[in-house]
Amino acid sequence: MDSVRGIVLDPVSRRRLPGEVAFSDGRITAVRGTGGDIPSSYILPGFVDAHVHIESSMLVPTEFVRIALRHGTVATVSDPHEIANVCGVEGIDFMIRNGRESPLKFAFGVPSCVPATPFETSGAELDADAVGRLLDREDIPFLGEMMNWPGVLAEDAGVMAKIRAALDRGKPVDGHAPSLTGEQAARYIAAGISTDHECASLEEALDKLEKGMLVLIREGSAARDFDELIPALEKYPGRIMFCSDDKHPDDLQQGHINALAARALRRGLDLWDVLEACSVVPVRHYGLDVGLLQEGDPADFLVVANTENMEVEQTWIDGECVQEGGKVFFREGTVSPVNNFVPHSPAPEDFRIRWDGESFPVIEASEGSLLTGKTWDRLPSEEGELLASPGQGMNKIAVVCRYRRADPAAGFVRGFGLREGAIASSVAHDSHNIVAVGASDADLARAVDLVMRHRGGIAAVLGDREEVLPLPVAGLMSDRPGGEVSTVYERLTRMAGEMGSPLRAPYMVLSFMALLVIPSLRISDRGIFDAERFEFLA
Repeated sequence: MDSVRGIVLDPVSRRRLPGEVAFSDGRITAVRGTGGDIPSSYILPGFVDAHVHIESSMLVPTEFVRIALRHGTVATVSDPHEIANVCGVEGIDFMIRNGRESPLKFAFGVPSCVPATPFETSGAELDADAVGRLLDREDIPFLGEMMNWPGVLAEDAGVMAKIRAALDRGKPVDGHAPSLTGEQAARYIAAGISTDHECASLEEALDKLEKGMLVLIREGSAARDFDELIPALEKYPGRIMFCSDDKHPDDLQQGHINALAARALRRGLDLWDVLEACSVVPVRHYGLDVGLLQEGDPADFLVVANTENMEVEQTWIDGECVQEGGKVFFREGTVSPVNNFVPHSPAPEDFRIRWDGESFPVIEASEGSLLTGKTWDRLPSEEGELLASPGQGMNKIAVVCRYRRADPAAGFVRGFGLREGAIASSVAHDSHNIVAVGASDADLARAVDLVMRHRGGIAAVLGDREEVLPLPVAGLMSDRPGGEVSTVYERLTRMAGEMGSPLRAPYMVLSFMALLVIPSLRISDRGIFDAERFEFLA
């Protein structure tokens, strides 16, 4: 029998106990007070990211783990929505198989929206029958975020069949309902959807909590809702979870759920309420095989020096110390990439926009929110061709299909601020076609060509310089170590800054420009799309 001594913080019974956690064969045998000198460090349950797309870290699960374990994350509730939209069931199986090569406890769900909408070209389709077959599997515990909220409200047969398939099997259904409140939110919840991570305002979060939903406070690389939503934890303790949703590798290096716990405690929130949000609520809601410092539980716990900064000294999973002092202990995994890519490179003239109307719809991008604005602008033109104005903050944006040869869809965007050069990425929610923003058509064509040549990646071109981070796994993830990926990603981010971009995370903002289920204006490989009216404008 082994044991770890310290000040035990037990959020289930809400007790602080100087003593030890004893365990044998991977399970806790006792949590008890002891005499003698007790270390001043704290023992608490491991952290759970209650909603994350691992793919957005651009790391395969085994490399994600090497960073997450350092921050005390012992489990994730992971929706493999991104890779499923590219590679279907083969992609889901890749994530589960790769995740099993690590000690972290991944709970991968069934993506509910593949494709996310019928208004874009994706690489796969999962209908209600396919979703049901996946939900029959014991290694898949939930139905992923139901993005098609209009389909829920309209009681679309296919959408409702997927929800029923989960509920009939006793598996929870995750939500995705940005800005939905009042009677519409009530109908969405009544369909059997139990969570939402898309609340952008405290008012929206409280409305959904009052109606019985669990709300996830999200702090990712693009959407940063913590400061706005954290007051909800005081009003609805036991009904809140923390999540990252989408987190790029440089941000993941800095912190994970531990950083949110520390921020909440610095604001004076109750310790037990915070620890519930970090572990107890997601473990119980999703039925995770993750320990909560109770006798008979898996021996999953953390040792931290203090609760002010939540810097993790040790991470234990199933009675094994898998991280200590920043050093992670498990064998290297193997990566056999899956992908779905038809490389082709449009010419600069393919990005031209001809328009007969007086004004043109322009996307307004911003950092810290997934929401975009929409304006109708009178743009400069030359012989019927609309022109960008990079000097005035107006760039051209384009999406190029990666699954078949097709002409680009092009439009205009404010917020990226590129005075020269271009950036491009095959990480483009949700179908992951190639999205690019640039100061000129020639730069757009060069950046897209870089991504095409590598069958996926993120790229930047500036003058005669070219930089690319190849993403050979579904065009979403690297097969390289996390530290190396983070270094190249940071270099690409700096390069975008040299082009004039004021954005802290330009590639994360770029990745959401094609996300058609978030208001207000987006672009797919088929054109400019109004996400409020669900129709194309150009």
